[in-house]
Amino acid sequence: MRLVVCAKRYLPLVLSLALGAGCRSGAQRSSTASTGAPVASGVLAASPVATANGPPPTNVAVAATGAPFASTAPPGAPGAAVQPASAASPLPPPNGPAAPAPLAGPPVMTSAAPGPLPVNSAKLQAPVRLESWEAPDATLSVEPLVDQVLARNPSIEAMVDGWQAAAQRYPQAVSLDDPVFMSMVAPASFNSGTTEPAFIVGGSQKVPWFGKRAARGRVAKAEASAAFQDVQTARLEVAEAARIAFYDYYLSWRLLELNQQNRMQMERFRDTARRRFEANLVTQQDVLQADVALSDVARRELELRRMVRVAAARINTLLLREPDAPLPPPPAALPETSELPPAEELRALAVNCRPDLAALGARIRAEEASAALAAKEFYPDVEFYGRYDSFWQPSSTQGPLRAQTGVNMNVPIYRRKRYAAVNESLFRAGQKRAEYQQRLNDIHYEVQSAYEMSEQARQTVELYRGRFLPTAENNVSAARSSYDVGQTQFLSLIQAQQQLIGLREKQAEAQADSLRRRAELERVVGCPIPDRLPTAPEPIPAPAATAPPPNAPPAK
Repeated sequence: MRLVVCAKRYLPLVLSLALGAGCRSGAQRSSTASTGAPVASGVLAASPVATANGPPPTNVAVAATGAPFASTAPPGAPGAAVQPASAASPLPPPNGPAAPAPLAGPPVMTSAAPGPLPVNSAKLQAPVRLESWEAPDATLSVEPLVDQVLARNPSIEAMVDGWQAAAQRYPQAVSLDDPVFMSMVAPASFNSGTTEPAFIVGGSQKVPWFGKRAARGRVAKAEASAAFQDVQTARLEVAEAARIAFYDYYLSWRLLELNQQNRMQMERFRDTARRRFEANLVTQQDVLQADVALSDVARRELELRRMVRVAAARINTLLLREPDAPLPPPPAALPETSELPPAEELRALAVNCRPDLAALGARIRAEEASAALAAKEFYPDVEFYGRYDSFWQPSSTQGPLRAQTGVNMNVPIYRRKRYAAVNESLFRAGQKRAEYQQRLNDIHYEVQSAYEMSEQARQTVELYRGRFLPTAENNVSAARSSYDVGQTQFLSLIQAQQQLIGLREKQAEAQADSLRRRAELERVVGCPIPDRLPTAPEPIPAPAATAPPPNAPPAK
């Protein structure tokens, strides 16, 4: 009898220790599992708008289709492609060092549902060292520069961390609540001579209604997809800024080279004027005019060297370096921009490639999933429990009654707030659809405007190369020949040379402007522009019917 009393006295403690050990071992096994989180895209199949009369809505469903989170290059890596609006949003692969383990607390657990825990985003793409740029024959190229800027930009790193944080909501959203273990004892019964020791041991598990966890998962995945597309938008903007900074740097170097060529030509003109003056063929005024022109060239050189230093400081700032850090010179020449595809093809490509449009589409899916989840709130959540109750006395007659099981559930009788929650989500989805349509219209205008500017800049470069420069060069040659034989004044020769240098500078500026316009067009389109493009625009998400909740004022 004493052994039985001791066993009953320590039974709750033994059960609690065993349950805790099982949870810890399961957590350790789960923490080593590797899973993938799919991205779902869905359309609201039927409107769960609340009605004043009739049964609660049961026809709300979001069709989930998705591909697993996967990526061949993390968003911080050089050359990572921009995902089209219809593409799934990948989670970053674990190609960086693992995050440090916490010093204290429970072990990190992953859900049985898809949803990996990515590594520290700050180590997704470590910046490459720039010793190669310090070589004597090194040149600065635009694409390696863009890759370096994208890898080092702290704003992109912050947004990648935000996206990864959003990706961690999925396993939290689809997991069940922790089971509850309960125990209760009657202390006086253990020393009573008339009753047996009285205690209760039980456990319970809450299970939401069918579809609630899936709807929460769709909301989490859509929000993570929107965060990923926000990262891609930031990458496009940073890449455009890096390209424009490079073209400014190239232009300043090109103008400096043209100024040096002009100085050498002016020195030859001055030598010619001095020889003719010494031969008493011209007056000293020609020599003085040459000296004045050379002084203006020296002034222009000071201005252009300042432009080179400012452009280099801009690039160093994007690279997170000291503003006066040395940079290699740009290449001697850049490739000419090719002719663009038709504007309608670029508009279709932008609809597929623009990440901000894809982000709005993901937010529409999130609101539709929220509406489906709100409709599921019309149904109760269930809590299953079981317990062993020794308060039933004595065991000889009441023993079969001690094992018990049961169900608890909430009763959703306050339906008005649930109608309002459904309609709130639908109205928000309608708001996002209107924003989607407005963004689509803005993209069409931005692409057309950038296309026209890029084409104008390209044709301007061709105009300078094909008409202006050959005429100006012939003008200088004619003026030089006429001056050598004394048929024109030295001032005419100086003016012809200055006009030629001015046109060459304008051609260099037009070429840099053409490259800037092409960079802007690629940012507006959302991806690099090939020669010919397939047209496959993404359809606009279909609107869902909306209705105000019962006894509510009409929506404005």
